[in-house]
Amino acid sequence: MKKAPDPIDRHVGSRVRMQRTLMKMSQEKLGEALGITFQQVQKYEKGTNRIGASRLQQISKILKVPPSFFFEDAPGGPSAQSGGFAEESSSQYVVDFLSTSEGLHLNRAFARIRDPKVRKRVLDLVTTLAEQSEPSGK
Repeated sequence: MKKAPDPIDRHVGSRVRMQRTLMKMSQEKLGEALGITFQQVQKYEKGTNRIGASRLQQISKILKVPPSFFFEDAPGGPSAQSGGFAEESSSQYVVDFLSTSEGLHLNRAFARIRDPKVRKRVLDLVTTLAEQSEPSGK
C-alpha cells in the first residue's frame, strides 16, 4: 500500500509550484537549474518526494524567495495551532487554488483592475455566483 505524502511535504511542494508558476518558469527549466529531471520537480511539487534542506536552499535562490516562504501557512504552524483545523484547511485550500493556472490567472487579472469600485463589483459578482451554486439548504 502506498503511503500518502506528508502534509508539510505537500505544502512545501505546492509553494514551490506556486512561485515557479508565478515566475512563468517551467518544471523543465527549474529542473535544469537544479540539475534534475522535470519528473523529479513534479514529485517535489506533489509532495511525493521530500525536499532536503540544501535542495530547498537552491530552489529558494532560483525562485528568488527566502526558504521560509515555503513554510508560510504550513499545517501545524503557529496560525494552525492557534486557529485549529478549520483555519488550517482553509489556508491550504487557498494555497492549492493559487497554485493552479486558473487561480493564478484569476489573481493576476483581478490585480490589474485599478478602480476600487470595479474590484468591489467583481467581488460581489463572484460571491453571488458562488452562493447560487451552493446546494439549497446552506
